Amino acid sequence: MTRSRVALLCALGIDNFGSGLFLPLALVYVTQVVGVPLAMAGTAVTLGTVGGLVVPPLAGRLVDRVGPRVVVIAAQLLQAAGAGAYLLAGSAGPVVAAAVLLATGQQLFYSSLFVLIADVAGDVPKDRPFAEAGMVRAGCFGLGGLAAATLLTWLGTSGYRIALAVDAVTFFVAALILAFFVPLARPHKQHGERPARVLRDRPYLALILFSGLFGLSLDFFLIGTPVFVLDRLHGPVWLPGAILALLTVLTSVGGTLALRLTARLTRIAAMRAGSALFAAWCAVSLGVLLVPDGWRVVYLLVSTLVFAAGDLVFGPRSGALAEAAAPPVARGRYLAAYQYAFTVAQVLAPAVVALFSVADWLPWVLVGTCAGLAVAGLGMLGSRLPASAVAPGQS
Repeated sequence: MTRSRVALLCALGIDNFGSGLFLPLALVYVTQVVGVPLAMAGTAVTLGTVGGLVVPPLAGRLVDRVGPRVVVIAAQLLQAAGAGAYLLAGSAGPVVAAAVLLATGQQLFYSSLFVLIADVAGDVPKDRPFAEAGMVRAGCFGLGGLAAATLLTWLGTSGYRIALAVDAVTFFVAALILAFFVPLARPHKQHGERPARVLRDRPYLALILFSGLFGLSLDFFLIGTPVFVLDRLHGPVWLPGAILALLTVLTSVGGTLALRLTARLTRIAAMRAGSALFAAWCAVSLGVLLVPDGWRVVYLLVSTLVFAAGDLVFGPRSGALAEAAAPPVARGRYLAAYQYAFTVAQVLAPAVVALFSVADWLPWVLVGTCAGLAVAGLGMLGSRLPASAVAPGQS
């Protein structure tokens, strides 16, 4: 592994440790420390998040013009500014401003990160580099969450401010590592080639759509599991945290193993398998309603293994396919557009979770159906994407 690749993984680990410290606590911080009522706090944070949706197209153009490293560093600094603004916020107005800064930085980050990982990896298939980055980020995010829990346990409310301050510092440190230890790659120059436009590339748009159907399951898991376990099943308060911790452990150690086990599959086939596993997870999770109360904890923990398997199989292959299917002169714009698959899913997930108020089975059926549609859609899409992008990648 090259020095620049190690430096990038270190920067990503530090970044995600800080994110794990604060992101899960953002809404709680606004209500308990800033003192904004819950309804107003939720609206303020949501407005900020929606404001960040305009960023990916601009980020993609920047990446194609100046290269991904500069854009990722700018994203880190914006997120540091957002964390600092949260620290200074005293009412709903400044909270919206802080949320806009943080969301803008996050969208800028995700719209440029995967081009940077691809550049640092060099001229090799990107499945393994994406898997390694995902493992580091998942593990460090989980460590950040544990550190935040420790701070809150020992220091109470002041622990929120410490977690937020450390989060801001981690963004600066990550930016410094990228600036000094990751070389600046030159953007791909366009020499008389026809300009590539994402909106005219129907197969790539279909890839974004079907990846978004898969992505809905990811966000539904994160915000829907606590609601289902606590509000609908009346399970123990520690169970959602245990489920998330189990997922974090599995995804932080299993990425490269999943690649080896699916090495003979094309990227499309692996993504279809991951989507099928998510559909199975929805069916299995819904089955908990038929399980006796005494067995529900074990049942839900085991069902998390199915979800983790789907995430591990789909994740690295989807990123590698999206990168390989993008024209070199427009990788920034293409991969920035690809992030909308997961950004839109993140926006829609709370509305899907709200359907638990209608019926316990309804969100599971909806999310499972979306995953099933992804399986079918990806199967029809494979022949329309470049064969070199669909072929299995091994690094």
